[in-house]
Order: sequence, then C-alpha cells, then structure tokens
Amino acid sequence: MSINLNLYSTSHCHLCEQAESLLVTLSIQYDIRWMLVEITDDAELLENYGIKIPVLKRLSDQSEIEWPFTLVDIECFIKAEPTSE
Repeated sequence: MSINLNLYSTSHCHLCEQAESLLVTLSIQYDIRWMLVEITDDAELLENYGIKIPVLKRLSDQSEIEWPFTLVDIECFIKAEPTSE
C-alpha cells in the first residue's frame, strides 16, 4: 500500500530540493508517492507554510513534519500509524 504525501515547497528553495532528494532515496525502499505543492500559487498555503517549508504532509491523516528533518525522521513519519481524530 503506497504512502501518499504532499511536499509543500517553492521554486529555488535549496532546502526543498534536499527534502525531495531524501524522498527519492526512501522511495527505493518504501512505496511512497509525493506531489510537489507550490505554495506561492495559493495565498492560504503561502500564509500557512511560507516560513516552514519544506513541509511533508501525510494525506491519510493530514499529519505534517516541518524542516529540518532527516532520512530517519521521514522514515519514522511514514511508518507511524495514522492518528484518528
């Protein structure tokens, strides 16, 4: 079962590029899929994530982790049981 994520980012963001590189590395071992979400295309996203990017959101339960995160952090995040709210 694939894990679906959004990666909130913006163009020319070296930290966002690093975050996507970590996802590429993990995608070799895990069935993860992500969509890059450009925050500057949406005023609400820009307000919510402007100073936090990159941010990963797990779509199954809307959980998020903000930068800085490592390979291990992402691995723990994708393996965590979705919280029920």
